[in-house]
Amino acid sequence: MRLYIDTSNSENIVVAIDDKKFETRAREEKSQKLLSFIDEIMKKKGKTIKDITEIEVNLGPGSFTGLRVGLSIANALGWLLGIPVNGKNLRKGEFVDILYT
Repeated sequence: MRLYIDTSNSENIVVAIDDKKFETRAREEKSQKLLSFIDEIMKKKGKTIKDITEIEVNLGPGSFTGLRVGLSIANALGWLLGIPVNGKNLRKGEFVDILYT
C-alpha cells in the first residue's frame, strides 16, 4: 500500500492511501496533526502502519517549513518500516531532502 503525504499547502494536509485522497485543515499545527491524521485514516481503512509498502512525499513547491514537516514524517516512517521514500532506500544511505532533489 502506498502512502502519499502533501504538506505543501499552508492551509491543508493531504494524505492518500493508494489513490484515495483525504484532506484536513491544518493551518498552524501541521507538525502536531500529520501523524494522528495518518493514523486516523489508516484505522478507517482497516489498515495499520505496517501495511505501508512505500511512501511518496510532495517536495514542493510550497512553504519550506510545511514541506519539511511532511518530509520528516515520511523519512521517519520510511526508516522505521524499511520502505522506500520517493524511491530511495534510507537504510542504504540514500536520502530524500527538498534541498537536494
